[in-house]
Amino acid sequence: MDNSRSLFGRFHTLILIVIFVAAIGIRLYDLTDLPLDFHPTRQLFSALKARGMYYETLPNAPAEQREFAIQQGKLRATIEPEIIERLTVFTWKFTGEQLWVARIYSSLFWLIGGIFIYLLARDIFSRDAALFTIAFYLLLHYAVIASRSFQPDPLMVALILGFWWAVNRWAKNIGMEHNSELTAKHAKNAKKELNLGDLRGSNWFLVILASLLGGVAIFVKLNAAFFVIGGALGAMLGRASLRDLLRNKQVWTMAALGILPGLGWVVYGLSRGFLGQQFGGRFMPELFLLPNFYLGWAGMLDNVLGLFTFALALLGLLLVDSKPTRSFLLGLWGAYLAFAIFFDYHISTHDYYSLPLIPIAALTLTPLADAILVRMTEAAERSRVTRVLAASILTFCLLAALWTSRVALKSADYRPQAAFWNQIGETVRGHRVVALTQDYGLPLAYWGWTGAANWPDSSDIEYHALRGGGQTFEKYFDRLTKNKDIFLVTDLADLKRQPDLQTRLSEFAIFAEGDGYIIYDLQTSR
Repeated sequence: MDNSRSLFGRFHTLILIVIFVAAIGIRLYDLTDLPLDFHPTRQLFSALKARGMYYETLPNAPAEQREFAIQQGKLRATIEPEIIERLTVFTWKFTGEQLWVARIYSSLFWLIGGIFIYLLARDIFSRDAALFTIAFYLLLHYAVIASRSFQPDPLMVALILGFWWAVNRWAKNIGMEHNSELTAKHAKNAKKELNLGDLRGSNWFLVILASLLGGVAIFVKLNAAFFVIGGALGAMLGRASLRDLLRNKQVWTMAALGILPGLGWVVYGLSRGFLGQQFGGRFMPELFLLPNFYLGWAGMLDNVLGLFTFALALLGLLLVDSKPTRSFLLGLWGAYLAFAIFFDYHISTHDYYSLPLIPIAALTLTPLADAILVRMTEAAERSRVTRVLAASILTFCLLAALWTSRVALKSADYRPQAAFWNQIGETVRGHRVVALTQDYGLPLAYWGWTGAANWPDSSDIEYHALRGGGQTFEKYFDRLTKNKDIFLVTDLADLKRQPDLQTRLSEFAIFAEGDGYIIYDLQTSR
């Protein structure tokens, strides 16, 4: 769309502010509910680590609680640098232990990412179209829920978006320099029309900025490397040849500075021995031969975007006329595909692994939105009624998106779960426990202040079987229950999916039972 023609006109900035305010408001709704609405295992993993750090700063806390909190925090494997956990712990010094603090930080990171994706969309499309991009990115239902989660992914996505904006700006300048050099062969005044000295100075600023944003994104979570590299290659190859890029010292500077933070973390993690095990079980090539892999991946895409929206995003690529923009967007999709192939198991079972797909889809849906906005602008110029109808429809869409998220957040209240797990913790405390519970026993550890040896659920058993591991049931049962007093089951549905375990436990007396749980006495047979 020609930026001189706008459907929104002087209301553009107001609409942008309204979108941001709506995005903030919906993320603050039901703020104090427990973090069980979205991948509770991952969120409680960070919560336990944060609480362990927090109690290290509380020498006057009850000794037993303090020891347990610190022990549970250190028990959790270190996967990524504990950035959001440390920010949360710092804030807890003023607020006390409140899990909603992490929600605010994650939401803030996602909103900062919104600023970058708006600037990027405005650069490669139009001002009006950029409003659609940011509205989709901020108000998509899955994005609202996921961006409130206690995990590093919202920060990672924000940094990736900052990198995309910076590297695209840099590549645009490089393209201008390259074109000016070609033109100089035929026009003596080419350099007068373009101040290359100033351009190169601004380029070095963008080189440093892109290096910092991309490098820190990879440092926050190594998965970001796929999207940083894909975005960089797409932006660069759309405006310069590979040969020219390899001869450009700014490219090498950006690569060197960008790789240092992530490389430093990997070297540190491997030297300390906590990171090596995290690289296993990520790529399982045998999955590509199984129909369930593709069905699972499609299911994850449906959760994140909706399959129809996913298809429209791919079709949006066909409407891109600009070679640099098309190359950049193809680089992003190529990055997601490479990422999905490498993390094939997780991409088909963990929907938040497709979180970076939200900004990618937002950008590739924008050409469709841009084409519609062009027609709407033309119609609005002919009729004031059309402008009013267009504004009404877009306002309705905005309200509908907010209402969808609001209904989802209101539909479940997880606060009673704290009392449930605390009751169980009081019941089993002082005993040696094996447990088949939701989320690997993390709710029991967090709200019940009780640790337990974790019995794998049926999906974990299938995963280990797929990898060729595992033992016979009896050997595994004897090993895990050795020297244990009781077997706690709160995931009653999964117990039914494990008939061998159900039969074996029926041999023991009931220690205690209640609504939602049953505890078997491993020391007493029926």
